[in-house]
Amino acid sequence: MRVAMYYGNNDIRIEEQPIPQIKDTEVLVKIYASGICGSDVMEWYRIDKVPLVLGHEIGGEIEKVGAKIKKYHVGDRVSASHHVPCNTCYYCLHGHHTTCGTLRSTNFDPGGFSEYVRLPPINVDRGIYPLPDSVSLEQATFIEPLACALRAQQKAKIKAGQSVLVMGSGIAGLLHIQLARTLGATHVMATDIDEYRLKMAKKFGADEVWHAQEDIPHKIREVNNGRGADLIITCTGAVPAIMQALHSVERGGTVLFFAPTDKGVTIPLSVNDVFWRNDVTFTTSYAGSPADHMTALDVIHSGAVNVKDMITHRFGLERVEKGFHLVAQGRKSIKVIIEPQKKA
Repeated sequence: MRVAMYYGNNDIRIEEQPIPQIKDTEVLVKIYASGICGSDVMEWYRIDKVPLVLGHEIGGEIEKVGAKIKKYHVGDRVSASHHVPCNTCYYCLHGHHTTCGTLRSTNFDPGGFSEYVRLPPINVDRGIYPLPDSVSLEQATFIEPLACALRAQQKAKIKAGQSVLVMGSGIAGLLHIQLARTLGATHVMATDIDEYRLKMAKKFGADEVWHAQEDIPHKIREVNNGRGADLIITCTGAVPAIMQALHSVERGGTVLFFAPTDKGVTIPLSVNDVFWRNDVTFTTSYAGSPADHMTALDVIHSGAVNVKDMITHRFGLERVEKGFHLVAQGRKSIKVIIEPQKKA
């Protein structure tokens, strides 16, 4: 089978590998759609592990099932989690499934940018999501990123009636904008450095959008009855955006750090001036649990979050490097889908 082997953002090679052989408790999935995630193009995060096959946002059909598998069948349309928790460790039992050591060690074989993927037994046991007929294989690629957004907003304790500022209007930002609306936010604002993405933020539900170089703390208070935002979600790791967030949050509000920074970046923080007397909460979020994936699928199925219109590009494996460049540049594209079964 063909795989897109990652050596770097500018060096992705189409190579041949044997189709993975499955054991009695495993499943082989034929991949029809695989989304490029922003984390896929974080070269500093990947470079020490190359070569490897990336891709964790998948939609496909079950090609083979192991002899002991009764729950799933050949031809089933599915998505799946690449990382799954043990559900029994200290972290899982305290609700922190995405900090579980097992979750961080599980993965697909080899990865979604390939024609076939083997799902290990633990993934089969708790990380396969059968798709309703009305959810396409392309839409299925949004289950994982939406699950991440769901978990994040739940951690931030979003409430109906809140004002929300989303900083960074790429794919993650647009999912957060729509999800905040779905969860009851009454005033949603967004920023970015790119006019195309600001246009998309408006299209997908933001009330106001501003270029990130504007005076964001002032802009928010102009349109929000003199108050900062109740919840700020940073979907960019840019230091200027993070500093804006610290000065844009309302007393009693929350800043959710959703996107990582570049390697080695630190943020100067005055505990007294920024949040001590203002009762501001800082929180982070990483990945999503199987329960979050199931909820995300339900949300997509219901149509509450429009993912179909977020797809801007579709490429076969041979053009995966072009897709990576589009995502890394972050301009004139929202969601880039790789179609491994496409032969040209």
